[in-house]
Amino acid sequence: MTKDTLLLYLLGIALAAVLTAAACYYARTGPAQRAVAIAKVGSVILLAKGILWFCTIFVFGQWRASYGLPLYLCDFAVFVAAAACWWQKQLLVEIVYFWALAGVVQGLITPDLPRTMPHLLVFQYTLGHLAVVAAAVYLVAGMRLYPRRYAIARVFLFTIAFTALAGLVDWWTGGNYMFLRRTPHSWSVLNLLGPWPWYIPEAGVVALVLFLGLNLPFWLQRRRASSQIGTDALAPNSAATATSRSHHASLS
Repeated sequence: MTKDTLLLYLLGIALAAVLTAAACYYARTGPAQRAVAIAKVGSVILLAKGILWFCTIFVFGQWRASYGLPLYLCDFAVFVAAAACWWQKQLLVEIVYFWALAGVVQGLITPDLPRTMPHLLVFQYTLGHLAVVAAAVYLVAGMRLYPRRYAIARVFLFTIAFTALAGLVDWWTGGNYMFLRRTPHSWSVLNLLGPWPWYIPEAGVVALVLFLGLNLPFWLQRRRASSQIGTDALAPNSAATATSRSHHASLS
């Protein structure tokens, strides 16, 4: 990546961070209708980006079954994020949250960019990854659609099923969806793991650990809420006991 490409890339990340923070602020401080409207605008942007990707690779003559299907996690996450922003369904939000912050964000940190700016595919790669991460943050932090109990199990099982589908397509087309046949061209976290095929189950363990870390704040929040409910439930009984004791003391 050249210096000019890196500069534009970092500026894009900074701009996306500012816009996401502003969207979260307006969603949390305004009426629910405003939050939903912002989410639906994001959905349209994500869907347009996903469709534009296919148009671009067709225009440049690069589409092929082993490359042009949305079976990389980041590509498929664009469509899941679009659906989550439009309908705000809890399962979709959970998938986007864990996928974006455990997987897609790694694509931002270690981008697999075969071309340099201002190539349209580079802009699309950057926009797609940023949009998915922004959607995840907005849905959870802005709209407060927090992961539910057992969200990790649901998302992890869905991820395994999606990976199995990608593996079947890899076998059929000779592709490398989900990087199941080889690691990316550029450096990635997979390079820290063992050789093929051992890095595949090891990556699953890493993903599970990341999921646990991302879920920790919400697990702690649920524990505090449960403790508070238990305390509130005991409070009337304590008050009644104190009143009864006072009554008996006055009679004696």
